[in-house]
Amino acid sequence: MMGVLPWSSARSRDRRQSRLPLYEKTNTPMKERNSNDSYDDDSDYDGYSEASSSPGTSNSRMTSASTSTATPILSRKKFAVSRGPRQPLTYRLPNKVIRYLCFGLTSFILLMILTLIRASHNENRAIAEGRIDRPSSAPPAWESFPFLTRYYGGIRNLIPFSQNKPEYPLAKGEQPVDKMSYVNNSNWEPDVQGRRLPASKEYNRYPSSVFQNAPEEFQECFLDKANKVHVPPIRYYEGRPNGFPEPILGSYELLGLPEDICFERYGRYAPYGFGYSVRSGGLGTGELGEKEGFESTWEKVPQVDWKDMDWADTQRRCYQANAGRYKKVAPKQPNPNGFYVNDGTAATDLRTRDAASPESLKASTATSEGEAASKKLPRTAIVIRCWDEYSWKEEDIMNIRSLISELVLASGGRYDVHLLVQVKNDAAHPIWADADAYQRRIEETIPAEFRGLVTFWTETQMLSLYQGIFDLFARGPDLPVHGVYRGLQMAMQYFAYQHPEYDYYWQWEMDIRYIGHYYDLLTKIENWSKGQPRKGIWERNARFYLPSVHGTWEDFKQMARVQSEMGTTGADNIWDGLPGADKQGNRGEKPIWGPERPKDPKDWFEPDNDPMPETTYEKDKYVWGVGEEADYITFNPMFDPEGTTWGLSDDITGYNTADGNGMPPRRAQIITASRMSRRLLMKMHRETAFLKHHAFPEMWPGTVALQHGYKAIFVPHPLYVDREWPGEIFARTLNNGRNGATGGSRTSVFGQREHNLVGLTWFYNSGFAPNLYKRWLGLKVNNDGGEEFELTVDESKNGTSVNEMRGGEGRMCLPPMLLHPVKDVALPVEAIPDDAMEVPESDPGA
Repeated sequence: MMGVLPWSSARSRDRRQSRLPLYEKTNTPMKERNSNDSYDDDSDYDGYSEASSSPGTSNSRMTSASTSTATPILSRKKFAVSRGPRQPLTYRLPNKVIRYLCFGLTSFILLMILTLIRASHNENRAIAEGRIDRPSSAPPAWESFPFLTRYYGGIRNLIPFSQNKPEYPLAKGEQPVDKMSYVNNSNWEPDVQGRRLPASKEYNRYPSSVFQNAPEEFQECFLDKANKVHVPPIRYYEGRPNGFPEPILGSYELLGLPEDICFERYGRYAPYGFGYSVRSGGLGTGELGEKEGFESTWEKVPQVDWKDMDWADTQRRCYQANAGRYKKVAPKQPNPNGFYVNDGTAATDLRTRDAASPESLKASTATSEGEAASKKLPRTAIVIRCWDEYSWKEEDIMNIRSLISELVLASGGRYDVHLLVQVKNDAAHPIWADADAYQRRIEETIPAEFRGLVTFWTETQMLSLYQGIFDLFARGPDLPVHGVYRGLQMAMQYFAYQHPEYDYYWQWEMDIRYIGHYYDLLTKIENWSKGQPRKGIWERNARFYLPSVHGTWEDFKQMARVQSEMGTTGADNIWDGLPGADKQGNRGEKPIWGPERPKDPKDWFEPDNDPMPETTYEKDKYVWGVGEEADYITFNPMFDPEGTTWGLSDDITGYNTADGNGMPPRRAQIITASRMSRRLLMKMHRETAFLKHHAFPEMWPGTVALQHGYKAIFVPHPLYVDREWPGEIFARTLNNGRNGATGGSRTSVFGQREHNLVGLTWFYNSGFAPNLYKRWLGLKVNNDGGEEFELTVDESKNGTSVNEMRGGEGRMCLPPMLLHPVKDVALPVEAIPDDAMEVPESDPGA
């Protein structure tokens, strides 16, 4: 029998009873070893050895070839072995020490994290404060484009508009023109004084002006109470300087604005005191430099002595003379201060702009039967924002004079001009506690002729009016929601609440300038907006219009419609539709048709009064909205801030953004200058007061208009650019948002890419607008321009760049254009005469 005999099945499991193992001799002489042989003492047999003691072998183990006979052998001596746990080979630290080491290591890691956070905070703060220079980045691509030069041509090199070959923009494939050809024409004379100077003309008689196209009948308004002093009309020159560029954005023809004429500084501002001395009633500035032809301003109307003007009284008299043309003045909002026993008879020393005399109320209601049957005209307030510490200069004064003269007097009282002035430190000037303090602060800070136009406001006043708004502190704790930066619209809302006599309110700024006639501009903008249909309006509002790229306005309308409905490929959606992409399917957008409300119905405010579409979007034939006055008119596109890098896109509060509602629908436009209807402002006022909704001032009006279905219009007014941008590249840069719009995407031009707009004549941080305006006034900018440039020719220059222009073309002449921002224009001013100064007698003995 081969193998090892098994243990007896009757063997006791008690280890104290042992039996001797049996040795079996194998039949084969070969020794075999199992592959699993082990020499470990820890056997299952508790100390018994399986080693063989056969005489023919030496320590051979049993194999499967053992014999069937078994001979008992003696057991090996059993040694006592401890069965306790084995001792570890290394020393283990006490638990107390381990705890201290872990605590120390954790504290060290936390300390290092806090140190790094603190270092990062300090570095960011130092960079923000300018103590550490930011790493230089690659310059933007537009800095490589050359500057345009023909903006700085003058009235001695005018050419008819139809014959002008603009320096920019060039048609596709057109070769650039030699810039010296603009000055080497047949009419060019080496002697500056020998060049023919064309005659200027009165703008009131310009064929395409509002005064000729749509003349109105009203009682003429005068500057004085005796009705004898007229305002001299502004004057223009026909044509443009040779080679003057065309606007890259917007259109003169579309809005009906004049594009075949230009204005130089005396024709624009001489009627308002520019160019003659303080003794004669002028501003004492503009008396130096190239002046030929400026005296034509006073050919028919003499110079005005502006020293004793009271513009509040002048505006009031103008309205009273034409009150029958307008809607009946609504009563002023009463102040809920209880009753006063002398109501109706008490007089006040503090005269405000809105205190209407009994005579004016009678004039506004005493109309003939024919006038009562006719349609009454609405009235508009021009509200200019300012602050009490503003440094008034002569240039500011002549600009405000032009605003009032051209909007109030030239329209027969259709407009009124107000100054909405912030008192920055109402702790030092308690204007709300004392009427004398109110009047005293006006006299300390505002030029005498404008003091009757002032309405004060403060941040603490806005805080008391609009309590309960949840402040997001989007710009840090130093800029609260009720402050002038983030809560500016609150002051405008409350102003409208206090002045129900107006149907519309233009929010204007001190740093806006218009080269042209203000009444002509605003009238044509308002009429064009009134004629726009609502269909596709929000899609068009979201895009810049470049005629050289987009073609006619009809082409642009259809392009905006197709892009919105079908979608376009951009950096934000290039991977859409691919497997694994976050977005799938159609890229198009649903057209905006009627109110775009927030998802949560609790965020709807007075929805029953909102205008609703007359028919479906598909059935409308661009009819709805035509003839309807616009509630909101802006000078920049109204873009969707969602997804953009604009830093204030989420500065909107009071809405339920939880429970999957997301951010509410909203729109924004850069620069707050705009026209708002009373309906819009009252909705903003009440929604802020009662529902605690509010947004950044540049986003709040557009958002309310969008959510309530009000008519909003972006006006594509003419804008110029300072460099030779390729047209296609500029169009893609500006309309680089979602589906060809300006917003809705991280690639939007509004946000981190706003540097592309600083070369335009209208943007909040434009560098071109103030430089162009100062050069137009005859000042030097970056050592270019000035009196010498206007009067002399430098033959050594080649005319290829701005600083290489030869000059000698006379005063600059610009077509009508809006400019912003224009700040701190310091004109040379003559010394103020001191009539009381005594001349000392000479000493004969000296």
